[in-house]
Amino acid sequence: MRIFNTYGPNMHPQDGRVISNFIMQALAGKPITIYGDGSQTRSFQYVSDLIAAMRVFMRLERSDVSGFCAKHGLPMPVLNVGNPEEYTIRQLAEQVLACLPGCGSKLVCAPLPKDDPHRRRPDIGLAQALLGWQPKVPLREGLPLTIAYFRQAPAV
Repeated sequence: MRIFNTYGPNMHPQDGRVISNFIMQALAGKPITIYGDGSQTRSFQYVSDLIAAMRVFMRLERSDVSGFCAKHGLPMPVLNVGNPEEYTIRQLAEQVLACLPGCGSKLVCAPLPKDDPHRRRPDIGLAQALLGWQPKVPLREGLPLTIAYFRQAPAV
């Protein structure tokens, strides 16, 4: 499984991923730092969707996986597991702020790193075909749950 941008409760507050960074900045009332103009896109997968895909995959019979690979001309399945729904980084920051009204945070822009990809979106076609799986939790539902976790998480 190739896992894409998973988020949710029990993330480490300082893990360096964009969702935890934005939430922690907003909870502290600090500016939310967007690199570049924020037009680069990412896809965010709620943790329960990842776990669901893993459970289905682990329950498959080896013969089913082998047959799938043979049918698709694959030496082994490489399944992209993520949510293909794309958001700009600016949209993500705005959603975090909408979930935390009154936090006082503003968006600030910093130079975009040279190696920052403009787009990251998984093609989950093989995961859908082999597992009959697709993500169920949209960002608008998972983000408030993640924020609630960070509100009560011990400071690190």
